[in-house]
Amino acid sequence: MPVLVDTSVWVSYFRNGTGSERLDFLIDENLIVINDLILAELVPFLEIRNQRKILSLLHHINKLPLNIDWDQLIEFQIKCLNSGLSGIGIPDFMIAQNAKQNDCQIYSLGNQLRGMKDTLGLELLN
Repeated sequence: MPVLVDTSVWVSYFRNGTGSERLDFLIDENLIVINDLILAELVPFLEIRNQRKILSLLHHINKLPLNIDWDQLIEFQIKCLNSGLSGIGIPDFMIAQNAKQNDCQIYSLGNQLRGMKDTLGLELLN
């Protein structure tokens, strides 16, 4: 099953190598995917730091199309609010939706996606 690697994992990986063994394994096994939202969060920082090699590698990862279903995003928000989960940003809902649409697991270090796991039936990499 493909694994959508969230921005939080990439940032940690680039900064201090946290989670590098797991991410390296997923890369070696060609299991990772990315989307334009995650790239939009990563690319500006990497451009400013002149990290051309990393940028090139990120652009070679299999990219999932973002097919945003706004009604479903609203439904996700309502479900989360009814479950007592608040303060979740639209980008996290978009990542959750993208992973569900493409039958992917999510690899994230962020608490928002982990909190939504049961409410939205997300597959998260442990």
